[in-house]
Amino acid sequence: MTTGIGGGARARADLQTYVGELAAALVPYASPHGARIRPGVNLTHHDDAAADLEGYARPLWGLAPLAAGGGDFAHWELWARGLDAGTDPEHPEYWGGIGDVDQRQVETAAIGFALALAPERFWDPLDGRARDRVGRWLAASLPRATPPNNWNFFPVMVSLGLDRVGYAHDRDARHARLDTLESYALGGGWYGDGATAQRDYYVPWAMHFYGLIYAALAGEADPARAERFRQRAADFAPDFRHWFADDGAAVPFGRSLTYRFAQGSFWGALPYAGVDALSHGEVKGLLLRHLRWWRARQERIAPDGVLSIGYGYPQPLMAEQYNGPGSPYWAMKAFLPLALPAGHAFWTAAEEPHAAAEGATAGAGEGAAAGTGEGAVADGARIGARTVARVSAQPHPGAVLMRSGGDVTALSGLQHGMWARAGAAKYAKFAYSTRFAFSVPSGETGLTHGAYDSVLAVSDDGPEAEPVHFRVREAGEEPSTTADGGVRSTWHPWPDVEITTWLDASAPWHLRTHRVRTARPLFTAEGSFAVDRDGGPVRLESAAGSAVAVSAAGDLSGLRDIGGGPVREGRVVNPLPGTNLLARRTALPVLTVRLEPGEHWLRCAVLGAGPEQAGAWDGPVPPPPAH
Repeated sequence: MTTGIGGGARARADLQTYVGELAAALVPYASPHGARIRPGVNLTHHDDAAADLEGYARPLWGLAPLAAGGGDFAHWELWARGLDAGTDPEHPEYWGGIGDVDQRQVETAAIGFALALAPERFWDPLDGRARDRVGRWLAASLPRATPPNNWNFFPVMVSLGLDRVGYAHDRDARHARLDTLESYALGGGWYGDGATAQRDYYVPWAMHFYGLIYAALAGEADPARAERFRQRAADFAPDFRHWFADDGAAVPFGRSLTYRFAQGSFWGALPYAGVDALSHGEVKGLLLRHLRWWRARQERIAPDGVLSIGYGYPQPLMAEQYNGPGSPYWAMKAFLPLALPAGHAFWTAAEEPHAAAEGATAGAGEGAAAGTGEGAVADGARIGARTVARVSAQPHPGAVLMRSGGDVTALSGLQHGMWARAGAAKYAKFAYSTRFAFSVPSGETGLTHGAYDSVLAVSDDGPEAEPVHFRVREAGEEPSTTADGGVRSTWHPWPDVEITTWLDASAPWHLRTHRVRTARPLFTAEGSFAVDRDGGPVRLESAAGSAVAVSAAGDLSGLRDIGGGPVREGRVVNPLPGTNLLARRTALPVLTVRLEPGEHWLRCAVLGAGPEQAGAWDGPVPPPPAH
C-alpha cells in the first residue's frame, strides 16, 4: 500500500498506485465472472442486482482515466469479463433490464465513460456478439425516464461511450437532455440540481463534472455548448475554492458525503477540459491536498481496504437510503486527471498553497477569471494585484464561508432537503466546519440522542419536566445573505412559533441572533460544535451564559451569551456515539433556557478552533450585531 501522495513528478505515479489499490481491494468480493461486486450488505431501496452493478461500475470512474493515461492494473480482464456477463440476459450475473428512474441508469454513466476513455481495456477484449449485447443494453437506457435533475447526464455519458466504440444509437436524443440540464444554470457558475433548493456537492461533482467531460469529448461537434460548460466552470471555481481548508479538507455539507473525495473531483475536471480559470498550480494544490487529507485517514475510512459507508469512519447512521455497499466508489471521480499525459501542464506545474491561506502567493499563469466571484473582501490574502477573501458571501448556495486558522466554517440559511435521511442535519444547521464536521441524530428523544450541534433545538414538552422531543430548523423562509458576511432566515417549528435567525461571520467566532416569537412555553437548547472526547477532554466548563469543551488534541468548541436577553444555563452533554461525521464520541457545549409566551432575543458568540486559535476563548468576545 502506498504511504502517501507526493508532489512533483511523484504525484501522478502515487495516484495511479492509489487507484489500483482501491479497485484491487474489491476483487475478492467479485462474482466468478466479475459482473457483480458486493463488498457488504445491500440496505438500499434498490434491488441487489442494481447494488452489485454499482459495485462493478463505480470503480470505473478511476480505472478508466488510469487506463487512458497508460497506467497499470492487474485486473483489467475481470472488468472486461464482467461487462460481458452483466449485459447477457442468459447469464446468471445479468444486471437486469433498465427501467424508468432505475438505479441502473446511474451506473450506466460510468460504463459509458469507460468506453469513451479506454475502449481498448473494456470494449476491444469482447467478441462481436458480446459487443452487440453491451451496446444494445446501454442504448436501451437512452429513452428511459429520469428524475428532473443531474440524472439527465447519465444518458449523455452513455451516448459518448457508444460514440467512441461506433455503436449506432440516437445521438440527437442527448441534446434534449443537455438543453434540460443547462436550464438548471443559476448564474455565477452555479446550478440547481433541478428545481430544488439544494446547492450541494452535486453541483461540482455531477453538474460541472459531467459537463466538463462532455466539453472535452464532444466539444468539436458541439462547440457552443462546450464553451458554456467551460465558462460556467470558470465562473464557479473562485467560489468553490472557499469550501476547502488550507489542509485540503472540504466542508462536510449535504447528502451523499459517503462519496468522500469526489468532493475534489471538480479540480481534476478543470484541466481535463482545458479550463484555465485558476492557475494549474493552484488547482493541482486544491486536488492533491484534498486527496492527501483523505489518504491520511485511509485506515479509518477503509479498515479492510474497501471504502466504507460513512465519512470519517464506517458510519451507516449518516447514509442515505440509496447508499449501497459500492456507493462510496464515486470517490474515484477525483482521479480524472490521470487521463492526462505526464507532460501535461497540470502535472508539471508547481503545486501552490490555498489562495486564501496566510502568506499564499500566486504562481505564474493566473487565469483572467481568478478574481471573480469572491464575495465580500472584508479580510483576505493578497495575491499579486488582487485579494482573495477569507470571508466569502455566496448568495446562490445561501452561505457565507469564513476562513480562520486554516479551517473553514460555512454559515448556512438557504438550503433544505428533508427527503434524505437526517436531511435537517445535512442542510439546515447554522454552521458546518472542516474541523468539527456536523452530527446526525441517532433518535428522537433528548439532547444526547439528538446530537444538536450548531442548531437551536426547541421543545414544547412542558415547562416543568426535562424536555424529550425537540424540533430544529428544517427549512428557512425568506433566506438571504449579505455582502458583509451575514445569513438570515425565518422558520416555524410550530405554526404559532416564529424564529428569525441571523448568522454573522466574525472570525474566529461566528455570531448567532434569534428573535423568538412564541404563543406557547418553550425549552430551548443551542449547541456549538461537537468535540472529540476520545482520549479524555482536557477542559469541560459550564456556567451561567457559557459552555466550553476542549479535546485532548486541543480543539476547542464553546459558546457564550452576548448582549441582552435571558442568561442561559451552560452545560456540556455527551451525544450518543456514532453521531458526528468525524469523531466517534463527542462532547457538545450547549446553552439552555425556558421561555414563556412572548417575544425573546437570544444572542451568542460561538467559537470552534484548533489549538492555534483556542486562546481566543479567553480573550474578548465580539459585540453583538445590530439586528
